[in-house]
Amino acid sequence: MAFAIGPYSISSPVILAPMAGITDIPFRRLCHQQGAGLVVSEMVTSDVRLWNTNKSRNRLVHDAEVSPRSVQIAGGDADMMAQAARQNIELGAQIIDINMGCPAKKVCNKAAGSALLKDEALVREILEAVVESVDTPVTLKIRTGWSEDQKNGLRIARMAEDIGIQALAVHGRTRACKFQGNAEYDTIAEIKQALSIPVFANGDINDAHKAKFVKDYTGADGIMIGRAAQGRPWIFREVAHFLEHNEELAAPTLDEVKQLVLSHVAALHQFYGDYLGVRIARKHVGWYLRTLSDLSTFRAVFNRIDNTSEQLDELEDFFVGQ
Repeated sequence: MAFAIGPYSISSPVILAPMAGITDIPFRRLCHQQGAGLVVSEMVTSDVRLWNTNKSRNRLVHDAEVSPRSVQIAGGDADMMAQAARQNIELGAQIIDINMGCPAKKVCNKAAGSALLKDEALVREILEAVVESVDTPVTLKIRTGWSEDQKNGLRIARMAEDIGIQALAVHGRTRACKFQGNAEYDTIAEIKQALSIPVFANGDINDAHKAKFVKDYTGADGIMIGRAAQGRPWIFREVAHFLEHNEELAAPTLDEVKQLVLSHVAALHQFYGDYLGVRIARKHVGWYLRTLSDLSTFRAVFNRIDNTSEQLDELEDFFVGQ
């Protein structure tokens, strides 16, 4: 079930989607440990003048990554995208991923992300500039098109393969859909049939059964999971096991979840330092609690803690009481 991106062999067909503010190094490492074959970084702006912020600096630590190190860049200027690709390679990236799939307003308003799908000439210019600027594999993430009446995903996909893109992830919605309605997989199947490079299906894949259905239906080489991994990173091992053996993996025990949450929170503290680590841990713990269907007041209590050791102590106590 393995596939290759350039010289890199990916052993598991389950991939962590890049998500800004979520798929940082601690989370990527965790998802890789839990069975993700490829983990893609948070989106990095192509405007290198903005790299001197704390947020960008944290997103540019590539030497500590799980290999192969895939870094996603976003922007609407071909020269800036090429420069960003080169500089990320210098910082340790091994695969450059181009974002043409993000529907967020603050990205699309700058003619980046999925807004680019509206301008096929600019898409070509950016893809050519980035592919020509680096010797490493370049991958691409797109949506099925700009809107329901402008589903140009297949045209963009063919163009991308011709230019030298080495793998393609497709989210089964248009830019206009954002995350509303249901993802559709017919366009992804059509794209997969037309291309010879690896194609990854993305959108509304929230458990092992849905992953198998989408993989079989589209013929995709890999399944890309984003929001469903928040608070449930073990979804990668569940999906990988089901795809390989056609049987469900036992859910993690409460003790396994406890160890996973504690180690994740400790890793966030270590990576970000006390001040930011405590704050970033709050949202991840909130997702874990939602997965655990916790209806107690613990989340409100946890969100008031501003001390790293107290966060870990309170989590220990919480799990003892479960």
